[in-house]
Amino acid sequence: METGDDSTGISPETSAETPAEAPRGTTARHAFRAFWPLTRGDRRWLVFICLCVVAAALAETGSVLLFGELTDNALRDGSVSAFWGPAGQWLAMAVFGAVVGYVGNSAAVWVAERFVLRLRARVFAHVQTLPPHFFQRHRQGDLVTRLTGDVEAIEQMVVSGVVQTVSALFSTVFFFGAALVLRWDLALATFVLAPLFWLTARQFADRVRTAARQERVADGAITSVVEESLGNVVLTQAYNRRHAEERRLRTEARAWMRASVRGNRLSELYEQLVRVMETVCVLTVIGLGAWEISEGRMTLGQLLSFAAFLGYLFPPVRQLGQLGLTVTAATAGAERLLEILAARPAVTDPPGAARPAGEVRGVVEFERVGFRHPDPNPAPGTEAETGPASVRPALHDVSFTARPGELVLITGPSGAGKSTVAKLLPRFYDPGAGSVRLDGTALDALPLEYLRERVTLLPQETLVLHGTLRENIACGRPGATGDEIVRAARAAAAHDFIDALPDGYDTHVAPGTTRLSGGQLQRVAIARALLRDAPVLVLDEPTAGLDAFAARQVVAPLRRLMSGRTTLLVTHDLRLAPDADRVLVLDHGRLVESGRHEELLARGGTYARLYGEGDARRPAAR
Repeated sequence: METGDDSTGISPETSAETPAEAPRGTTARHAFRAFWPLTRGDRRWLVFICLCVVAAALAETGSVLLFGELTDNALRDGSVSAFWGPAGQWLAMAVFGAVVGYVGNSAAVWVAERFVLRLRARVFAHVQTLPPHFFQRHRQGDLVTRLTGDVEAIEQMVVSGVVQTVSALFSTVFFFGAALVLRWDLALATFVLAPLFWLTARQFADRVRTAARQERVADGAITSVVEESLGNVVLTQAYNRRHAEERRLRTEARAWMRASVRGNRLSELYEQLVRVMETVCVLTVIGLGAWEISEGRMTLGQLLSFAAFLGYLFPPVRQLGQLGLTVTAATAGAERLLEILAARPAVTDPPGAARPAGEVRGVVEFERVGFRHPDPNPAPGTEAETGPASVRPALHDVSFTARPGELVLITGPSGAGKSTVAKLLPRFYDPGAGSVRLDGTALDALPLEYLRERVTLLPQETLVLHGTLRENIACGRPGATGDEIVRAARAAAAHDFIDALPDGYDTHVAPGTTRLSGGQLQRVAIARALLRDAPVLVLDEPTAGLDAFAARQVVAPLRRLMSGRTTLLVTHDLRLAPDADRVLVLDHGRLVESGRHEELLARGGTYARLYGEGDARRPAAR
């Protein structure tokens, strides 16, 4: 089978079908047009599947006609000789229908799962480009639900829905056509009731959609509560919040239950109303057929065949109505995914950006940089909700230069803008004013991937991936050899405690693991950064959360990590300040002091106050 074209997508940058905003009230047509491009590469298979379902419908039609012939020519007269011909044809028709049905259904499942895989990958890839403030205003559990349940609901609309619609339409046409051939007057008399199915489905559509939206939102809320509670189980137990967390879950679960019950009741009510209408149609046909037989204008075989056609006809007609409700419910999931896809990345690659020739030296320049943090809780529909609009100032007119081999320590009171500097260098955001340059080139003129390969960030939170310690270190430079991983661990003073573990480098760890101490995890992170070997290093509070003993254990590996690199060290912990080539002091987003440790202490300004207030009087371990 062909693999199809997986390069097409629906990210806002690549598809005109994806709107800039995803307002509530997204129509099924809008949702279908937005996600249909992802079927490119599989559309010939969709055509093949549709041909299979059409062939299967033809086989069923032929079988019913043969049933009428058997009734009139073999069963009524008791003729065995008249049985074999139609029976053989009926069996051949059944085998043919079974083969094309199996092939078509198997191919449909394959195409549907490929669509789900592609859509989920597209949405996930887009989420990876979104700025940190996006994740501050969307609960992680809700995003997980959108990437799972909502994606599968859209598949029901775009792929399975298309196949089922074609199957239902052609089955309806074939069965109705055969019924017309048998008795056109009876066929018209019964089919005139068909619009009732469509009208009934329309009456239920809006209520089903509302219930589906509420159910998906509640499902995301349940996932979020479970995820948050399990992730903060220590806090829950330490503060006796078990009952409070149980109440939270019950509240969200009740909301989900109400929406689910309401949606199922509506679907069940629709099903039962349709069954009553079908019964009325069948009874009408039998009554008219009995009268026609009594008048000699119809045979029993024709009546049974006609009744069989109605039995085959009503399911696809009912399916068309049910598909309308399924599509309506799927638009709720489409609306939630389009909301994510409408969110714009804070930074993008510049058009036609090319990797500069030559090696990066690592000269970092901040020139009159200003920045305002995006509002994490914007009003719905505002610019700040989808873009990098901002309300909170963080930096103002900040200028400095850091050169290769220099250690520039950035400190200041909480909220002074220190971590903002760490976010601007790897381009999580672009400055609102001024520019940040690397070797004289503005960061927004460099390809993102190129830039981030040359800037190593050691964030304040020690990040651990699900996997082995070997894999955690190796993610610093994919493809690194085992010897390179061990050398990096030795340089980070991590090899000895890793080697002492029962499984060594193959020890499995996960976020929140208790198998390693905070200092050990930090040394694993330092090994990862050493393996990356980038010319620019950004350390954001590398000793935060560590006690004095653990902090002393990571100081030596940190010094090895900083050696020969352009290093920006953002920290409250001033034990490394005497080693810094320069100390920058930020206060309320402004650069208020700059100089060496001894000079700033002698001035008796903001730095001297911070140094005196902290626990930094003790010299760093050497």
